[in-house]
Amino acid sequence: MHDFHRDLLFLLHDVARLMRIDADKRARAQGMTRAQWGILIWLERQPGISQKELSEFLEVEPITVARQIDRLEVSGMVERRPDPRDRRIWRLHLLPPAYAALEEINLQRGDITQILTAGIDRRTLDTMTEALLRMKATLIQDAHPTRRPAETEVREAV
Repeated sequence: MHDFHRDLLFLLHDVARLMRIDADKRARAQGMTRAQWGILIWLERQPGISQKELSEFLEVEPITVARQIDRLEVSGMVERRPDPRDRRIWRLHLLPPAYAALEEINLQRGDITQILTAGIDRRTLDTMTEALLRMKATLIQDAHPTRRPAETEVREAV
């Protein structure tokens, strides 16, 4: 009989699910959603990204991102700017109030990390991180077999 409690795929899924539940709770306490947290984090890392690009990174429909951006615009955290080369494209930029929210988000992410890694030594964490990076690279390469490895590394570094 298979020990489902030690099944790698189940464990990866379950840990991710539990992290999402915790992050949802923390975001709600901040008057936000986890999706909004994700948008702010991506915009901090890639200022000027388009709504379409952001929806691809977040793996949601563009209309879903547009609605979240609408809410973040109303709250004064994000603004849309027209693309100088293509008027159909909106570029997204953080506004000053977003940086205070990002400080809190980063504190919460640090707290989640601390809880998740409690009792796990540095060497094991490094090994886990390297293993997860290898798994991710393999899955990306399998999903995009025509991509050269350098393209994958650049895209994933952001």
